[in-house]
Amino acid sequence: MFLERFIQYIQHEKRYSPHTVSAYRSDLEQFFQFLNFPEVTVSQPAEISFHHIRSWMVHLMEDITARSVNRKIATLRKYFKFLMREGLVHYNPASKIQSPKSIRHLPIVVEDEKLSAMLNDGETFSHDFAGTRDKLVIEILFGTGIRLAELVGLKETDINLYEGTIKVLGKRNKERIIPVNHELKVLLESYITLKKSENFHNISLTLIVTNKGMEAYPKFIYLIVQKYLSYISTQDKKSPHVLRHTFATSLLNRGADLNAIKELLGHANLSATQVYTHNSVERLKSIYKQAHPKA
Repeated sequence: MFLERFIQYIQHEKRYSPHTVSAYRSDLEQFFQFLNFPEVTVSQPAEISFHHIRSWMVHLMEDITARSVNRKIATLRKYFKFLMREGLVHYNPASKIQSPKSIRHLPIVVEDEKLSAMLNDGETFSHDFAGTRDKLVIEILFGTGIRLAELVGLKETDINLYEGTIKVLGKRNKERIIPVNHELKVLLESYITLKKSENFHNISLTLIVTNKGMEAYPKFIYLIVQKYLSYISTQDKKSPHVLRHTFATSLLNRGADLNAIKELLGHANLSATQVYTHNSVERLKSIYKQAHPKA
């Protein structure tokens, strides 16, 4: 089904992130597996029709959300667009598929006042290397709004302490510069010095490392965030992305321009940033309800 050719294309020509490439591969492998069911046997891309994709979509809706289905259909659209470019098929059967409507949930955030209090209490985080590193992880995610993958890929050379900025490599290898606040700048300086004093055998240029000096990995960061957010929040979701949402919502609530937030987050389109305005409106409604005599 020319899967590997497609994967090479999105890896090297489109420069998709490893996470995105993995998701595309998984989606297509699931689809090909479905096509080999006894009642839906297909061996070549040109044999795949709108009805095959529609059947898969109905099959998926039994187990996963509409949002997840939409992502998989988007994968198929991209895949068939590539096959058309290569002259392997003459039309895109996924182009006729109508995406199921999905409920768009508001971004989950934590109270920034509680988060700031925890970061400043001087007790939550130990003062050794591990504690300093953990605090830095929370401070960076909350203070810059970068993604988990961007934090994992952050190198010491991306930190400019003189300018007070960090250089982030985002989706599709797009770089952006993000300013850091004074407290984060001081913490970065302290952490880098402490990291050097650990004298790890495997010297890594990656900023965040494990207790043994190995490069941090997504699950490692996730567990750090989960641990500390559990101190201030009872909500089920306690992920690095929650801190990204909290960063954006906090800026918006304090009057930051939506376009500026878009640039800081590295969003390609303003529509992706506008979801945070709903959180802001809900906050205003809550304040109005509590404060107005006729609310």
